[in-house]
Amino acid sequence: MDNGIPLPGEFGQRARDILAGRLQPVPARDAATVVILRDGARGPQVYLLRRKASMAFAAGAYVFPGGSVDPRDTDQAVAWAGPSPKKWGEVFNADEKTARGLVCAAVRETFEESGVLLAGQGEDTVVADTTGDDWEADRVALIDRSLAFADFLGKRGLVLRSDLLKPWAHWITPEIEHKRFDTRFFVAVLPEGQRTRDVGGEADKVVWQRPAEALGGQFFLMPPTHRTLTELAAYGSVGEVMAAEREIVRIMPRAVEIDGEMRLMA
Repeated sequence: MDNGIPLPGEFGQRARDILAGRLQPVPARDAATVVILRDGARGPQVYLLRRKASMAFAAGAYVFPGGSVDPRDTDQAVAWAGPSPKKWGEVFNADEKTARGLVCAAVRETFEESGVLLAGQGEDTVVADTTGDDWEADRVALIDRSLAFADFLGKRGLVLRSDLLKPWAHWITPEIEHKRFDTRFFVAVLPEGQRTRDVGGEADKVVWQRPAEALGGQFFLMPPTHRTLTELAAYGSVGEVMAAEREIVRIMPRAVEIDGEMRLMA
């Protein structure tokens, strides 16, 4: 986004109205996104979903699993192993309750949108397979919110493994958008024995792709996804990604006027 993205028509006018104080931005909702990684023959691969064309936000875009924090994600009853919510709050500059919700949303949304579950019977174990009919019933119940994440873990005797997540980035949707999210990005390795599947819902296609190939032009990518893939393309293995030093800096693309044209700059 060195030269920015043009904001024609309604978006350009909306940007002008917000900058002039004539219009107030929509509040951003807390959300979490997880980049699932696996090693391939030519380096790391990432799991991407294509959002249905009918979606109100980012229609047709290839994205990582993720979504908004459910208020129940902040429930202290969620069984937990790994770095505490307080520690995650320090990483993401958030209070402990918000941090708990972000990590729970990251694990819950990843399971809902890929079938991958970052949880185990204890702090040293991970669920090996989540493809049975009973798992599918729970996944659907989580999606329709008839089952809380804490209850899902509790009935299966599982603990959330926050140590399987690595913090990666923090993006806030630009103020010009009608729907806005305050999103923390995580990366995680596909657990041994688990496999992703086409789970439908908000997506009409899923792929495993090398970051460099996803950047090759055939995929519609939102700026945060494009930036994340660009960063990941520099690593030769999943191990290198997970060992990388990261400083989490909040990024919110902003609208600016250049030579009479409104453009979105990161």
